[in-house]
Amino acid sequence: MPNTARRSRSSADRAKRRPAPARPRPVDPYAALEAALTAAAATPPPAATTFRALGLDERLVSALEAADISAPFAIQARALPDALAGRDVLGRAQTGSGKTLAFGLPLLTRLAASRDHRRDRAPRGLVLVPTRELAEQVAGVLGPFGDRIGVRTTTVYGGVSIARQIDRVRGADLVVATPGRLIDLMERDAIRLGHIEITVLDEADHMADLGFLPAVTRILDATPADGQRLLFSATLDRGVGKLVTTYVRDPALHAVTPAPDAAAASHLVLTLSHPDKVRVAAELAGGPGRTLVFVRTKHGADRLAKQLSRSGVTASAIHGDRNQNQRQRALDGFTAGYPRVLVATDVAARGIHVDDVDLVVQFDPPKDHKDYLHRAGRTARAGATGMVVALAEQAQLHDLQKLHAAAGVTADQHEVAPGHEIIREIAAAGVPVPPAPVLAPAAAGASGDAAAPSRRRRVQAAQARSTRPAEGRKPSEGGGRRRNDERQEASSRRDRNGGQKSARRSGNTSHTENTGRPGSADRPARDGSSATAGHPGKAGRPRHRRAA
Repeated sequence: MPNTARRSRSSADRAKRRPAPARPRPVDPYAALEAALTAAAATPPPAATTFRALGLDERLVSALEAADISAPFAIQARALPDALAGRDVLGRAQTGSGKTLAFGLPLLTRLAASRDHRRDRAPRGLVLVPTRELAEQVAGVLGPFGDRIGVRTTTVYGGVSIARQIDRVRGADLVVATPGRLIDLMERDAIRLGHIEITVLDEADHMADLGFLPAVTRILDATPADGQRLLFSATLDRGVGKLVTTYVRDPALHAVTPAPDAAAASHLVLTLSHPDKVRVAAELAGGPGRTLVFVRTKHGADRLAKQLSRSGVTASAIHGDRNQNQRQRALDGFTAGYPRVLVATDVAARGIHVDDVDLVVQFDPPKDHKDYLHRAGRTARAGATGMVVALAEQAQLHDLQKLHAAAGVTADQHEVAPGHEIIREIAAAGVPVPPAPVLAPAAAGASGDAAAPSRRRRVQAAQARSTRPAEGRKPSEGGGRRRNDERQEASSRRDRNGGQKSARRSGNTSHTENTGRPGSADRPARDGSSATAGHPGKAGRPRHRRAA
């Protein structure tokens, strides 16, 4: 008898093994926008032009010429005409391509030409950025140009005194802010966005990575809906596309194709063993030029900076746990070249804008290809050359190769150990940084360094001198004052001449004597005689001695 149950079970098993029908892939609602940006980047660049021909304010043209900026970069030549005409702009450009001036110059020009007058706590222009360093960078670029045309610029970001920022916002025309601190000022009614004419979102994709989009939407909702908006982002994923479709109206699309590797930075991968990693990094950073080293974590940044310093390569670290003063000092020192090596995390490095960075070392692999490109964008800026070196162990090579492919980067690969010839070549290729200036002793004292007393110490010393009692005695209370009096009285007794001693021997039982207290005078004793010095500190009390 045939086994029908077994046959039926095998049929059911075959049915289960049949592949499920393929689900349709979700349609990217912003794919058309991405394609339009890609097509905009492929359009021929505009003919060579000048800032004056683009319609920029004549005072800004003069300021640009004074700063030795004569011709616009590609993204500036593309975006300026539409931005100056008041259109919304969606732009995409790599780091170091000049996009700060691409949105900053039309922003300043339109604010200077606006008929709306300055109001208390109501700026007319707003630039949103993801990090404190980027806020300082943007304000540092736009502030001097704004001063030439009467546009006041200030910054708003966390890590510093909010009271001071509230005072500066009162008379500002343009505010460069991070979303979190700007929300704090809005909740305190220290700033009002109802008169914003132009809003700029710079590095919107990075703001999405940091989770700032809810704050950004709240800020945009507080600005007038008919205001001009300029948005620059590397990608439209992670909510940036929705931000564009919701708040940017019929934007003019402008993008530039990243420069090829040969014209910008050369990329290398050095494979090595884990124990050799710090030594190789120290040899690479020991060259004469500026070196920027990237790590994944804050603790890793501090640890590597100390390890490099112990190896003879002075380095400083910058990351999110440092306060603003510490981060600014590290950036200022790296900009000046003292020290020449800076260890940074990805978040803190978004605002690093330092010219003449010769070498970028990727000590830890980045999270994705976008972080790789942002790291690499710290060198070879504005047409200069540079080198990007990734240190990788064998287990990391496959992921690094996929990351390079996604970033469109071609990198040579070398297996190295400390002292390898390729390491010496890379280290020697940098442009030497001038040595730190040596201050003369007088100049060093005048500069207020640790060797010279600070103003606070000098004031405290003067106050102590002014409150010190007469005759060199320090103020004290209770028994301390009596002990001081006793020591002075004992000294005075030793200094008395022989006549006083003989007077005591001859039967003089009492004599009047000043106690030595400041401003004190001889007081009569209870029995009408003078106070004796036999018991210091108790003037006015007679003391009878037995006659000799």
